[in-house]
Amino acid sequence: MTTLHDTDEPVILAVTGMTCASCATRIEKKLNKLEGITATVNYATSKATVHHDSRSDTDLVDALIDTVESMGYGAVAPSQDDDAASTTEIATEAHLIDIRRRLIVSAIGAAPVMAMSMISPLQFDGWQWVCLALALPVAIWGAAPFHRAAWRNARHATTTMDTLVSLGVTAAMAWSLWALIFGSAGEIGMKMDMRLFPRSESAVVHDATDPTMDPNMDHSTMTDGAHDEIYLEVATTLTAFLLAGRYFEVRSRRRAGAALRALLTLGAKEATLWRDGIETSIPIGALGVGEVFVVRPGETIATDGVVIEGASAIDRSMVTGESVPVDAAVGDAVTGGTLNTTGRLLVRATRIGRDTVLAQMARLVEKAQDGKAPVQRLADRVSSVFVPFVMALAIVTLATWLIITGDVQRSFQVAVSVLIIACPCALGLATPVALLVGTGRAARDGIIIKGAHVLEATQAVDTIVLDKTGTITTGKMTLEDVEFLVELDDAAQRTVLAQAMAVETRSEHPLARAIVDGLRQRGIDDSACVVTDFMSEPGVGVWATVDGGRIAAGRAADAGSHSGATVIDIARDGVPVVRLAIRDQPRPEAVAVIAELRALGVRPIIMSGDAAESVQAVAAAVGIDAADAESGVLPVDKLARVHALQASGRTVAMVGDGVNDAAALVAADLGIAMGTGTDAAMEAGDLTIVSGDLRLVPRSLDLSRRTLRTIKANLFWAFAYNVAALPLAVVGLMNPVLAGLAMALSSVFVVSNSLRLRR
Repeated sequence: MTTLHDTDEPVILAVTGMTCASCATRIEKKLNKLEGITATVNYATSKATVHHDSRSDTDLVDALIDTVESMGYGAVAPSQDDDAASTTEIATEAHLIDIRRRLIVSAIGAAPVMAMSMISPLQFDGWQWVCLALALPVAIWGAAPFHRAAWRNARHATTTMDTLVSLGVTAAMAWSLWALIFGSAGEIGMKMDMRLFPRSESAVVHDATDPTMDPNMDHSTMTDGAHDEIYLEVATTLTAFLLAGRYFEVRSRRRAGAALRALLTLGAKEATLWRDGIETSIPIGALGVGEVFVVRPGETIATDGVVIEGASAIDRSMVTGESVPVDAAVGDAVTGGTLNTTGRLLVRATRIGRDTVLAQMARLVEKAQDGKAPVQRLADRVSSVFVPFVMALAIVTLATWLIITGDVQRSFQVAVSVLIIACPCALGLATPVALLVGTGRAARDGIIIKGAHVLEATQAVDTIVLDKTGTITTGKMTLEDVEFLVELDDAAQRTVLAQAMAVETRSEHPLARAIVDGLRQRGIDDSACVVTDFMSEPGVGVWATVDGGRIAAGRAADAGSHSGATVIDIARDGVPVVRLAIRDQPRPEAVAVIAELRALGVRPIIMSGDAAESVQAVAAAVGIDAADAESGVLPVDKLARVHALQASGRTVAMVGDGVNDAAALVAADLGIAMGTGTDAAMEAGDLTIVSGDLRLVPRSLDLSRRTLRTIKANLFWAFAYNVAALPLAVVGLMNPVLAGLAMALSSVFVVSNSLRLRR
């Protein structure tokens, strides 16, 4: 049986130790060098998705883990009782706790160092040595994640954003230690006036009238500006700022993935097995296909199945986004993870574990979040060369300032500012976090986006091809009108209708069922009719003897006033007496949906295999132009028509729900599958509307486009930040402390901007 997920399942690893998007890029490149491997590593989800050849899974997983660990990172393969999402969640939680602990310690150390460095009255005798004692744990232990990552990268002759941070902190500490030990900054009574912008004059101020000063002290050394400035506040505040930025970033990424985690936790943990009239509570993993389980009112349906006893209203909002419960009776399919609201049900399990709709949805959402939108390629290319460029720029800046000014202190400060301000963390987060939030928000609404590439496809779509039956219409034939062709009194009319109902009851044709249901709703009762000699001829009609008379039902040669409807004439003893008009009604929301599509700049087209009159009638009813309503279109013709539209320069989206739509869904630039249809259609689509609600078609396009706009906005501001900030740092207009704060805030901004998609 074809299911929503790929038949060739990739290996998913939870990757630990990544500190920026550059880490993900390095791991991805390394994995892709392995034979038969195609890997994608996502920093936002902390996962590696690896597609592989036919090698044994055990050997493959070991090789992948060894490769990742050889680079200094960690990798964990989920066990059979666990999954990649929960494994990653555990690793992320541990990482968050570690960052929070380091942040608290660093903030406690950085605050007094910053205060004493900025406020002269707080600079008591020997204050600089107290600052050193507070700064060392911060710069060494607090900044250890940055140092470890930088060392790991250096061992492999690569650089990342952590390299810049580590260099900045180390340089600030090294300069300060030199100035304290070998320069005049360590002398008792030294004071420092910190300013927001770099300066060339001495930062040391000594009060000659201070009675605590040694009168024999050589004041000429105290005004030597070469080694009297210390940067302990730079090292500590930079560490604290960046740890704070990373903490809020990781926490925000956890919030961004909340929709997927909620989806994964919807399934029941236990099921009530029904066997020989005895109820037994068992773990959900022990339930097998074909076994029957009980679902009481208020309980979550344990797994996908078919109702074999009972009736109830099922709340499917958690899975499909539908706000109104759906009735379920004997023979109806139910989905695991949905809520039984009223009646007691007996359900026979049809899918369990990884094959359930809920599990398939979760995998598709994870797959989309692990992918990369084409727009990310530019950011990846920039990030790969940006760090080496910045390091080179810092060296050139240092040399240039030394040559021009001869001021070692100011030249050093400017170079450190360049290192710090240029960390492109925001650039690496711009795409994956927005993608994480957008796909999670869509999943909450019952929209499954299969991959990052889908986002860019939605932006370009200007034409949407809609199947008629089951998509624009309800897919259920209903009796629309009853017209008598001869004069009959009320009693005779009801008798003829009862006789027609008695004949149609014996037919399995969908039109016959529509007639029977429609007449029953009109109060007609055929229980008193005696039917004999029933006959049926496909494509022609049905006949039978009813109460001694001959009743025949067949398609009318002339539809008369019922244009676009299927018309059935009922004849008694060869004389037509009543005409029944049957129509597949447009969905109630179809008119509004077509209007929304037009507002999005998308041209709607109907393609159907039905007769021209029926298709034109539906098009007119929902607001689609007559020229855009195509009838008599076979499945192969749909495919050819999609290709023709593409050849004419159109970017085409296709909406369908049947096997006959699968080929066109694949061929279209964007395939939108209605989840109420077949597995083949859902497998072929790029977007899946789980509930089959037509209103979600324009909503899915709009949400996808907003996600892409958010990604582009993030990339723009990330690029703009670096482009604007670097020149300021190079020309000496950026203090290292402000540089660190600005860099941390840029990452927080990108994540916060992405979180707006949740609303």
